[in-house]
Amino acid sequence: MNIWHRTATLAELNEMSGSCMPGHLGVEISEIGDDYLQATMPVDQRTRQPMGILHGGASVVLAETLGSIAANMVVDGEKYYCVGQEINANHLRPVPEGIVTGTARPIHIGRRSQVWEIRITEAGGKLSCISRITMAVVAHGE
Repeated sequence: MNIWHRTATLAELNEMSGSCMPGHLGVEISEIGDDYLQATMPVDQRTRQPMGILHGGASVVLAETLGSIAANMVVDGEKYYCVGQEINANHLRPVPEGIVTGTARPIHIGRRSQVWEIRITEAGGKLSCISRITMAVVAHGE
C-alpha cells in the first residue's frame, strides 16, 4: 500500500537537500518504495571520526534526513509540515569505508505526530545503526 501523499522524483528530493548538510555529506536519496524511503551516504573524510570509522553524528544526519523527508511526503504539504521532535540512534557496528544505506519505514503515522525507524546498513548488508525519529505534524500558521 502506497503511503505517500505527494510524489517526488529522486532528482527533486536530492536537489532539495543538495546545498545543505545532507548534500555536504554526500547523502543521496536512492529509492522510493510504497512504504519506505532509502538513501546512501559515503564513508569518507567528510563522514569519518578521528578513529577512522563512520561518525555517529553522520549516521544521525542520514537518519534525520530520511525521516524528515519521508514524514513531509506523507502529509498534505498545502496544510501541514513536519519537524523533528526527538531522535535516537544505536551504533552497532563500525564502518571504516564504503557506502552505507539507510532505509526509513513508518512505525506510526498520526494526525499530530509520526514515528519512523531508520536502519542503516554497511555495503555487506550488516546493520551498523538503528535510529528512531519522532516528527511533529504542524499546521501552517500554527
